Amino acid sequence: MVLEIYLDPVTINSRKVLAGLDLVKADYHYNYINYFEGGQKDESFVKNINPFATVPAAVDGDLHLTESNAILQYAADLNDSLAYPKDLKKRANVNRWLLWETSSWFPSCYVFLIQNVVQPLMGGKPDESVLSGEAEKWNKLATVLNDELGKHKFIVGDEVSIADIAIAAPMHLHEASKLPMDKYTNLKRWIAEIEKLPEWQKTQGAVDKALLPNKQ
Repeated sequence: MVLEIYLDPVTINSRKVLAGLDLVKADYHYNYINYFEGGQKDESFVKNINPFATVPAAVDGDLHLTESNAILQYAADLNDSLAYPKDLKKRANVNRWLLWETSSWFPSCYVFLIQNVVQPLMGGKPDESVLSGEAEKWNKLATVLNDELGKHKFIVGDEVSIADIAIAAPMHLHEASKLPMDKYTNLKRWIAEIEKLPEWQKTQGAVDKALLPNKQ
């Protein structure tokens, strides 16, 4: 059965899922949900697909999944993908980075995205006090990530995994978000590698059109 996915690639977690599904070679049917027009809050969507009224979501028969990393884990297993290792220790390492992304990395990166990208799009200005208040936390997280990426090419080794896609997603507009990455050479090298992936590049057009309308 083909995996039905519901998302808008302009959102962080939707882009994560779309790129991740291609990485694990999943067979899926893409249902576009317009996030900015509130498609995720449509009565039919909430009733039949995702009662939490969020994207992304996925349906496989009687299974409904609503968390982006859970969708990637399931799709990877469904397609027997090496991007989600079968070795228990390697898989545990991927899992801990997926949990770290959700609990720590995403929220911190999101502050920079909201202030430096979304606020200007809405006609406002970044709140420098909010940015400075988040900077210390972000730098601590980036230091840990940078040190880990000094040990191997990707997050958990020398092959790309779903953890790489997950952790890259909150950084997907790192230049526009003005993430303070200059001193993190391993992190900069790694995100450049992710941005070369055809699965990642495939999602870039929709993001540029929606969030970076002035990008040439």
